[in-house]
Amino acid sequence: MNWGFSLSPVWVLIIINFLFFFAALISRRVLFNMALIPADFLDRPWTLFTAMFMHSTTDFWHIMFNMIALYFFGRTLTMLVNEGKFLLVYFIGGIVGNVLFLLLNLSSYSLLIGASGAVYAVAGALVVMVPNMRIMFWGLIPMPLWVFVIVFLGLLSLPPFVSVGVAWQAHMGGLVTGLVAGYFFRKRGRYYR
Repeated sequence: MNWGFSLSPVWVLIIINFLFFFAALISRRVLFNMALIPADFLDRPWTLFTAMFMHSTTDFWHIMFNMIALYFFGRTLTMLVNEGKFLLVYFIGGIVGNVLFLLLNLSSYSLLIGASGAVYAVAGALVVMVPNMRIMFWGLIPMPLWVFVIVFLGLLSLPPFVSVGVAWQAHMGGLVTGLVAGYFFRKRGRYYR
């Protein structure tokens, strides 16, 4: 029997992220087994991928901001390019961000967690494709997407603006990946500007 309900890839990713979050709330071992720790990477290579689904269990806003951004940016990108290309940008952006963090912190025991690199990739692709798309920052301040991405996701994600413990390398790796993907998508299609 067909109930006419299906989950989009964006919703599936949001659900998976929250499942990992709640699993980590129940057991801290989940967080440590799935987080990317550069110094332990060779013993736990799967964490290059799984770290994208883990979020801080002591800061609920970490997962909330990432999932809200994923919902809005992910839906828009999916409408523009299709579900497969959206997923490609999301996963490649997240992995490239994690690789950049890994390469710049090889001997570190810092934990890398979060979907930010993947979400930044989606935002990066959108900013190239539809730079003047209007967004409401904090639901209150209207601005073009390019201002939000360049100022808030780009410049304010770099030292010295970023808080200690924030993986700016993952953010920038994801953002650059998204910018490149957006360039190729835009070159091959027509999008409103």
